[in-house]
Amino acid sequence: GLLLLAAALGATAAARCPAPCVCDNLRAHVLCLNGSLTAIPDTIPELTRKLDLRGNSFMVIPAGAFLATPYLTHLDLQHCKVEKLEEGAFRGLGRLVYLNLASNGIALLYQESLDGLFSLQQLILEGNRIEEIQPGAFGHLASLTVLDLRANALVYLPDMIFQGLQVLRWLRLSHNALHVLGTEAFAALPALRRLSLDHNELQALPGEALARLDGATRLDLGHNPITYVAEEALAMASLRHLFLDHASLQDVAPDAFARSPQLRILDLRENQLQGLPPLAGAGGLVRVSLDGNPLLCSCLLRPFHKWLARARVQAEGACAAPPALRGRSLNSLKPPEMRCSRLWPPPSPTTPPEQPSSAGSRQCPRGCVCSPDFHHGSCENRDLREIPRDFPEDTRLLDLRRNPFRTVPPDAFPGLKELVSLHLQRCSIRELQPGALRGLDSLVYLYLTNNHLSTLAAAAFEGAPQLAYLDLDHNAFTHVPVGTFRLLPNLISLHLQHNTIRELVGGDLAGARGLRWLYLAGNAIRRIAPAALAPTKMLEKLQLEGNHLSEVPTAALRGLPALSELKLSRNPIKHMGDGVFLPVASSLQHLYLDNMGLEWISPHAFTGLGPKIRSLYLESNKMSNIPDMSNFTGLEILNLQDVPFHCDCQLLPLHRWINKLNICVGATCGSPAEAQGLKVKLSTTFQTCPGWGQGEAGETNANKTKAASKPSKKKRLGKSPAKGFSKSRA
Repeated sequence: GLLLLAAALGATAAARCPAPCVCDNLRAHVLCLNGSLTAIPDTIPELTRKLDLRGNSFMVIPAGAFLATPYLTHLDLQHCKVEKLEEGAFRGLGRLVYLNLASNGIALLYQESLDGLFSLQQLILEGNRIEEIQPGAFGHLASLTVLDLRANALVYLPDMIFQGLQVLRWLRLSHNALHVLGTEAFAALPALRRLSLDHNELQALPGEALARLDGATRLDLGHNPITYVAEEALAMASLRHLFLDHASLQDVAPDAFARSPQLRILDLRENQLQGLPPLAGAGGLVRVSLDGNPLLCSCLLRPFHKWLARARVQAEGACAAPPALRGRSLNSLKPPEMRCSRLWPPPSPTTPPEQPSSAGSRQCPRGCVCSPDFHHGSCENRDLREIPRDFPEDTRLLDLRRNPFRTVPPDAFPGLKELVSLHLQRCSIRELQPGALRGLDSLVYLYLTNNHLSTLAAAAFEGAPQLAYLDLDHNAFTHVPVGTFRLLPNLISLHLQHNTIRELVGGDLAGARGLRWLYLAGNAIRRIAPAALAPTKMLEKLQLEGNHLSEVPTAALRGLPALSELKLSRNPIKHMGDGVFLPVASSLQHLYLDNMGLEWISPHAFTGLGPKIRSLYLESNKMSNIPDMSNFTGLEILNLQDVPFHCDCQLLPLHRWINKLNICVGATCGSPAEAQGLKVKLSTTFQTCPGWGQGEAGETNANKTKAASKPSKKKRLGKSPAKGFSKSRA
């Protein structure tokens, strides 16, 4: 009876398996990989437990998108071009324990975006463009143990931002641009054991914020521009492993770690240390790593050397000077060898005096709401004609959206020296007057989207030197506001999407030396001058999709040694010549060339590109062949859907290469007639080609043998269906 019931359930599930998905009825798994889905299928079997939707194009996850599948425990939405999670998007998924949203375009986490996920244990948000997290965004995730926010665009963490994560054990914040942390940013994380803050922009050890982490045992702070660790800078009672490698350290105070008594491993590799003092108070240290530092083994290093022996601490590192000791390991030195024949002036860094914090005695303006716990103020949608004043002086986030201000006058925000985030979206603003932001010494985020700005005076940004994120999407700019960025030395991210900019010329971005992300999608750009991007030598992401470019702006890409992502989707580029990506070939990892109407790509168009390329999007174009990509050995995503390949003998190399790949590419034949609609990988038209039997038969037999002995392993978007999968027919 049970067998009959199981068979009946399996038959029902198979009947409902949506195209073009694959359903494993025995395991209750559904895979819809690397397809052309633009909405969550509503015919997924109700009893599905694991749903894999990687590589589709959803853009928005609407409220209640998964109400039909309440038994889900695992949901994978990687590489789905998701830009927005609507409030209530995951309601009904009370059993979900794993959610992967990596490699999408999410910019903001709303308060209710993750509502209903009270069983969730792992949340992966790596590789999005999250700039800001609203208070309470994680408040419903009481079971979460791992939160991965790596490789986003975070600059600032406000107080109590992780409130509600009572059992979180690992918080991953690597590869952001963090340089401002609220003193209570980590206050609500009692179970945290590991914190990853490496590869950020922290210029000083955030000791006050870290002191809230009583139970953390590992702290990663490497690859931050920290120059000095001050007295008692780190007070973490349980810390055992501290990584400060590849920073800019020039000195460490003797009692820097005196309030971290459990510290065992201290990694200081690849810094600028010429020596260290005896580390008083760090009595539990077992190993100090100093490899890659310019250690000067003079008599001034003797106290540290003596302390190492007395405390029985293992030291890793070698002398850089004097010449007689160069290359000698610290452990091999004897005190008489460390002479003072050369002068070593010990550094005498001075720590900046602490500024007294002001709690602010001013009351909240009439009609507005102020939250003393979060230091937030809001006057959203109050039909205000003038910007209100007298917010508490410790306000850090100010939300003034949807008020018809029309203009922002000089000194509009007096006394708000601690303000970090300012929201002025949909305020009918036509002008930012000179001095409008004066006094906003700590401002990091400025949102001016959906206004009527057509020009900006550089003087408007006077007095806001920390501004890192400037969002000017959906305004009326016809050109990049020249000279605006000279007063913004810390600008990292610039949004100018969905304006009517027609071209980029030399000087447009003058002063934007630290710019990393430039968003210009949805404009009318026809030309980019060769010198237009020259000031932005640190640029990592350039998004130009949905413009009017008729060719790849090769000349403008010269001098961008860090560019890793280039989006040219939805530009009318019909032909692609030789070596068009050569200027960025050594750094480029993600290339978007989809939906362009491409008719021809030169065999040498991808010259210089190779193993670094991780994703390549070529879907929805018109070419019938593509260049040799056999050296693209690092590919994780290759999308070739809706390309009318002509499956004749000239395409045989592509057929062979696709057969060797461990990813799904979606390539189908557009011609000849007998192959139309067939997968390039499976088409039989190649069997009549000269040399067909030389490689394919042996390779096919080998693959069959390998498949019979063990299941195939596929990268990310290419997991092959396990035994028991039934493929639906469109």
